Amino acid sequence: MKLLAVGTVAYDAIETPFGKTDKILGGAATYIGLAASKLGTEVNLISVVGGDFQQKYLDLLENHKIGIQGIEKVEDGKTFFWSGIYHEDMNSRDTLVTELNVLESFNPVIPEDLKNSEVLMLGNLHPAVQLSVIEQMSEKPKLIVLDTMDFWMNSTWDLLLKVIAKVDVITINDSEARQLSGEFSLVKAAKKIQQLGPKFVVIKKGEHGALLFHKEQVFFAPAMPLEEILDPTGAGDSFAGGMTGYLAKSEDFAFENLKKAIIVGSALASYTVEKFGVERLVELTQQEFESRLESFKTLTSYDYNI
Repeated sequence: MKLLAVGTVAYDAIETPFGKTDKILGGAATYIGLAASKLGTEVNLISVVGGDFQQKYLDLLENHKIGIQGIEKVEDGKTFFWSGIYHEDMNSRDTLVTELNVLESFNPVIPEDLKNSEVLMLGNLHPAVQLSVIEQMSEKPKLIVLDTMDFWMNSTWDLLLKVIAKVDVITINDSEARQLSGEFSLVKAAKKIQQLGPKFVVIKKGEHGALLFHKEQVFFAPAMPLEEILDPTGAGDSFAGGMTGYLAKSEDFAFENLKKAIIVGSALASYTVEKFGVERLVELTQQEFESRLESFKTLTSYDYNI
């Protein structure tokens, strides 16, 4: 199945306790696409960049067999830019600079041959943009996955609810799940969110893994314990890309397969944080990827006798 991913292709400048970068390739769609490509999934991106966006980065995406025909280039504009600094715990960060640039007037246009994509991944963007993409599809995708955040809950509540009502899977972090539902218990929160429309709720807990909810069923995927984390930027998007890439490749959207999908997503996210930006995803080999998946199996399997 074809995976269509909508999100930012951007420049980031990142500082963590372990180093800093100048402007490097970033953006939600970039991480989603690179993660999904590791599964051999046919993935195409919908995004916008400015005339300052370097050709070598478009070549990099194409070299990973990621379709870029849906990336609009505004020659007289500048690419979306974000800069931030992470605290010692690597979970919290301060945004130093956010320049929307061409993203401010982004009105996505889906190429005709991508309007029939079976899996749609809506990266973290304004709900109006997400809704526009859904409405442009020639037929309802077999699976729509949504990523959103507290900013849109605070500023575009009614519109966001319209988008949520149209999706099959929503991925948010634990504080966002509580804000969206008004419940402190994540179990209660997931039940309330399912009532808004999504069949599946994925609650990301960073270094503490992820929870998957469907009706009365619950599954927990741990995060891989790592000796060194250099940069957590893009980990959530890599998780989403791995998850949706696996679902598109396997063509199976049942709960049991969703469980495998979030393990795949967790494995790819665990590689992303090992280096700055997309560097680790770019160089990741199939052998390394399969080895990490085996490590997850060891991490979560056990026997017991009572």
